[in-house]
Amino acid sequence: MATLLDGLTILLLAIGCFFVFLGSFALVKMTGFFHRIHGPTKGSTLGVGCILLASIVYHTVYGSGLHPRELLITVFLFLTAPVAAHLMSRAALSLMEGRPTDPSTIPDPEGHIRDDADERAAERAGERDDG
Repeated sequence: MATLLDGLTILLLAIGCFFVFLGSFALVKMTGFFHRIHGPTKGSTLGVGCILLASIVYHTVYGSGLHPRELLITVFLFLTAPVAAHLMSRAALSLMEGRPTDPSTIPDPEGHIRDDADERAAERAGERDDG
């Protein structure tokens, strides 16, 4: 049983190290900011998650039992990494020159804001049926 758990720990460490390396490689090789932020966020989250799972297995079998520290680190990692990447992407998008406009705020020819597109489509279909 211990050999099986050792193999699982080694496998989780190898997968985790691979994804951390992949995220680091993506940070170096990608060209644009949005590509660069995507690779490390996904790779490091999955990689560190696998490394933490390996730590949980190791400390449960050989250590002093299951402690909440690895579980708390995992929860905080999976909560903070995507939120931080999203906020950095939103900040970069707001600083871009010539960025695309938000489709929900494009005025239609009558001068109304397009927040009721479904209702207007139904009205136009009704007008075509009547006319």
